[in-house]
Amino acid sequence: MADSREPPPFEDSLADPDNEDIFKSALETHPKEDMSTNGIDDLMSGGGEEVSLDDESPAPPPVQSKLEFRTPDEEFNSPPKPATPSPPAEMKLSEPPKPQARKNAKSAEEQEESDVVLDISISDPQKIGDGMGAYVVYKVSTKTNLAYYKKKNFSVSRRFSDFLGLHDKLVEKHLHLGRIVPPAPEKDMIGMTKIKMSKDDTASSSEFVEKRRIALERYLNRTAEHPVLRMDPDFREFLEMDLDLPKAKSTSALSGAGVLRLFNRVGDSVNKMTFKMDESDPWFEEKQHQIENLDQQLRKLHASVESLVLHRKELSSNTGAFAKSAAMLGNCEEHTALSRALSQLAEVEEKVEQLHNQQAGQDFFLLAELLKDYIALIGAVKDVFHQRVKVYQTWQHAQQVLTKKRELKAKLELAAKQDKVPQAKEEVIEWEAKSERGQEEFENISKMIRKEVERFEKSRVYDFKVSIVKYMESLLETQQQLIKHWEAFLPEAKAIA
Repeated sequence: MADSREPPPFEDSLADPDNEDIFKSALETHPKEDMSTNGIDDLMSGGGEEVSLDDESPAPPPVQSKLEFRTPDEEFNSPPKPATPSPPAEMKLSEPPKPQARKNAKSAEEQEESDVVLDISISDPQKIGDGMGAYVVYKVSTKTNLAYYKKKNFSVSRRFSDFLGLHDKLVEKHLHLGRIVPPAPEKDMIGMTKIKMSKDDTASSSEFVEKRRIALERYLNRTAEHPVLRMDPDFREFLEMDLDLPKAKSTSALSGAGVLRLFNRVGDSVNKMTFKMDESDPWFEEKQHQIENLDQQLRKLHASVESLVLHRKELSSNTGAFAKSAAMLGNCEEHTALSRALSQLAEVEEKVEQLHNQQAGQDFFLLAELLKDYIALIGAVKDVFHQRVKVYQTWQHAQQVLTKKRELKAKLELAAKQDKVPQAKEEVIEWEAKSERGQEEFENISKMIRKEVERFEKSRVYDFKVSIVKYMESLLETQQQLIKHWEAFLPEAKAIA
């Protein structure tokens, strides 16, 4: 069912001129069509005919807009609907930028046919139970107009292990086909232990729960952007089944499945280091090199941004301490004008402290979290490349066994052992089928990875563009507010006599 043709993606506006290199408009015009003001004036003065002073031939008629029809493969490769952050004017941890639908360039007719909505939000985290058996439940709310969902608006309650269980199911069903499955948020044993052992909601525990809520919401929306994963029965069941899902025991790090998964990761790591595939396709060789470089640079940038967030918070704390000291100095100052100026300075520094704290939130949500997400997504891209190598290994093994079976069959025929020849022929036929099936799987996963990587690249460029623009706007707004506060204080400082 996951491979069936999915509905067209949600696209509700024409293209932004800045995105012409990413999205192709369905509206095409003639390259020589003159739309200048002079051309319009000549057209009106000519009684309905356009007269050209340079060319005696009649002007070509305008090309009518046409609707672009798309095949199922083109539909699958259409630009995804990314998680677009739209933070409020004042950044707060409890109000992070929420993903919005991407807007692509489409004709009016196609927009009318492809108004697809699948918006997922997570809210109301609640702690259930006490002690080490406690856990947090989140409310998952969905708004959609897709026909394969029973309702248009619905909500369910899910715990963190349910999200991890969903991710494991999607990986098991789609990774071997070459599809990039967005990674779920990582477990944090230290942070969750603090939540379980704390009796009251402390500031640190509330911050941890809020960050996890945001990460889970971002994970579901990224999964919903994929045209195949959003139709998966397990994903739909996760969103709309009112009852509690079966407990995903395999997500525990100390469970048998968790230990087995750890051994499998170690085995895969050893396999990556020891087995070198003779790559015949230059595209895959180039992309793997590009992904490795991108991973290294993103990790370095992410470390720098995290350091920036820490320094910005430290600056906010030191500014607050300075504001308190200035206020205390103003209270004990006998000079009236100087005392008033110091009091005003303390008030300005308090406002500056808030601005630094808000900007630290912008640094975290618009840059640090985006980089962290894409570091994890690049890990998912590496997984599909490694899956292709495993399929190639299976194919090559089948070919090697087939060669041995053919040699054995030839030896039996030469030795005139007619009693063993029929069995040898059956084994040859069996391994021929396995070899052909392995080659077909390798070709299919190679095609799928090409499509998935192309889709990933488009989404990555768009997400980084939107986040950087939002971040620059937040910096400009912060600086404007700083200038406003200091300009208001300047007359008070000059009034000291």
